[in-house]
Amino acid sequence: MFTHEGRAVAHYLVDVRDVAVARLDQETPGQLGALARLLGDAGVSVLVQYSDHAGNLVLLVADEQDEVCDAVIARWGVASAPTGGS
Repeated sequence: MFTHEGRAVAHYLVDVRDVAVARLDQETPGQLGALARLLGDAGVSVLVQYSDHAGNLVLLVADEQDEVCDAVIARWGVASAPTGGS
């Protein structure tokens, strides 16, 4: 950031990246740890993680790990989905 003619000027470099999104059951303790274990076991390193305002877990991983991460999250979604009772 610098000033020019009495005005503050800032330049931002932005890197647009794809992210992976997963849902965690907020009522079940240990969800983040369980998903992190599955990702780690698959060799995925999470670079950044945060939650959005809709309750989604947003993950940034290395580009070369995108497909593996997506596959783990797809299995997680199936495994963590509630099953219907009769």
